[in-house]
Amino acid sequence: MPSVPQYVSTRGGGASVPFRRALLDGLAPDGGLYVPTEIPALPDGWMTASDRADLGARVLAEWLDVPDLDALVADALSFPVPLIGLGDGVFVLELFHGPTLSFKDVGARTMARLMAQTLGGEEVTILAATSGDTGSAVASGFEGVPGVRVVLLYPKGQVSAVQERQLIVRRAGVQALAVEGTFDDCQRLVKAAFAEGVGGRRLSSANSINVGRLLPQMLYYVWAARQLGGEPATFVVPSGNLGNLTAGTLARRAGLPVAGFVAAHNANDGFPRFLEGADVPSGDSVRTLSNAMDVGVPSNLERLRALFSDADLRQTVRGHAVTDDETTASMRRVHDETGYLADPHTAVGLEAVRRLGLGEAGPVVVLSTAHPAKFPEAVAQATGVTPRTPARLATLWDAPTAVETIPATLDALRAHLS
Repeated sequence: MPSVPQYVSTRGGGASVPFRRALLDGLAPDGGLYVPTEIPALPDGWMTASDRADLGARVLAEWLDVPDLDALVADALSFPVPLIGLGDGVFVLELFHGPTLSFKDVGARTMARLMAQTLGGEEVTILAATSGDTGSAVASGFEGVPGVRVVLLYPKGQVSAVQERQLIVRRAGVQALAVEGTFDDCQRLVKAAFAEGVGGRRLSSANSINVGRLLPQMLYYVWAARQLGGEPATFVVPSGNLGNLTAGTLARRAGLPVAGFVAAHNANDGFPRFLEGADVPSGDSVRTLSNAMDVGVPSNLERLRALFSDADLRQTVRGHAVTDDETTASMRRVHDETGYLADPHTAVGLEAVRRLGLGEAGPVVVLSTAHPAKFPEAVAQATGVTPRTPARLATLWDAPTAVETIPATLDALRAHLS
């Protein structure tokens, strides 16, 4: 087993800890996010790995000391991740072919298996806030894992009907809570619960604030680069809580050939404004068509600022904000020109490509984060085409559900964690 990094808090409190401790803690004891003490290089021969599972296991082995990674990655990431060319040097990396049709399946399924292997008889409550897709991926990935209970918080009335159904389908060991508030309220409650240690049981997280969810997300950047023959690409990342972007910057620092990053945001544009020199985002989120990106205060900005100086971060990442009207127009334009159906989140990225004039100086890869069938009304309104519903979505409507509505207070959450 190679030497791997330890993990330390972004806030500087406490000693460094091994990956297992960072995984099970979720947040560091001082409320910070765990970051590696060093950035391992990509393994030699990563371009010639036999398949995606082999490549993924090789990359992750540099970051964490977990046995049998080949089998673990092969089991977690058994679905395809195609790179689709749209012409003029622009590609879409489809990350939505997993069980819940969202890119979150990559991190959540891998993390669930890492945690199952790591618990060693302990019991843990996974507490996760979701703005749309994280919760269902976590619920699916952790369903029935021995010793794990999952409590999901989502903003009531602010996710699509399909997303909500995925969240509230009854699953063993999973509790869904509809919070009367915004995603930022959900995220605030999760952090407050960690700070107070409520529930009398070990708490952990499954958002991208957990380094065990974050590290596997590096893999699809590596897969895309390999499919491009190692030619440096600009990655356009539909962004909300900035976990996806953070994973990409870690891959770049590990040696992945990357020309640059674009953080494509909706009207929740605090991070693009920060990249232009404004203060750290502090406002509430607003509702948009691309609801999984409706984040006012992105948690992973703290991690990015621990990994980069503000000057380096602003040099590495460009930000761009897209309105709902522009998102709809993007879905329509892309379909008319290429026949490709993009969900609202992917459309935000594609609109950023168009407006920034990318694709002329080298390949551009837009991370496609959700299947268009998760947003059928928005896609149909924009394009006139209703996306085909995959069987795993269609069967949800006949499945039993379990959900409770709570106010956005710690007392209300505490009652469900006791």
